[in-house]
Amino acid sequence: MTRAAVVFADGCEEIEGLSQVDVFRRLGVECDMVGLNKLEVNGDHNIKIICDKLVDESLLDYDMVSFPGGKPGAIHLRDSVKLNKLMNQRHAAGKWCAAMCAAPIALGKYGLLNQAEFTCYPGFEKEILAEAPEAKFSEAITVTDKKQKIVTSRGPATALAFSYALAEALGIDTDQLQEGMLYKQFKPQNS
Repeated sequence: MTRAAVVFADGCEEIEGLSQVDVFRRLGVECDMVGLNKLEVNGDHNIKIICDKLVDESLLDYDMVSFPGGKPGAIHLRDSVKLNKLMNQRHAAGKWCAAMCAAPIALGKYGLLNQAEFTCYPGFEKEILAEAPEAKFSEAITVTDKKQKIVTSRGPATALAFSYALAEALGIDTDQLQEGMLYKQFKPQNS
């Protein structure tokens, strides 16, 4: 069975993280909500998020591990030594890693965006390119770098596009779900 994990930290952008969990679960993907260092996370807009578990070695077992943005949450993810080590192990094993909005700064600091094409919330590309000068920035809504196994996206308005891109990276057909959620009627043209 395909398994995914979304890692939440205080100050995360709630819509970005919960959209991923929602889409994965609608598609029948086992998706765990993982707290960076506590089970009850306070999102950037004071929405409490109750996680299923805490970051541990089991992150190595998931097919996809993804980070929502929100600047405070992204900084917590970026600065976690434990998460850095685990994500580097995942990347070395050829497993999918993903981040959206401000959270690609974590992947940049971890060294995972070297040689990768990526996108992020406007302005954060400067920090990322300082950490990963060989990375290639794109203004696309979502970017899936199949060679590096990295998926990135821009911000809150792109949360559903990102969520579908995550599932599609894992080989899951999202067409029927997009239709059922009325996404196709409002789908951005460059996603």
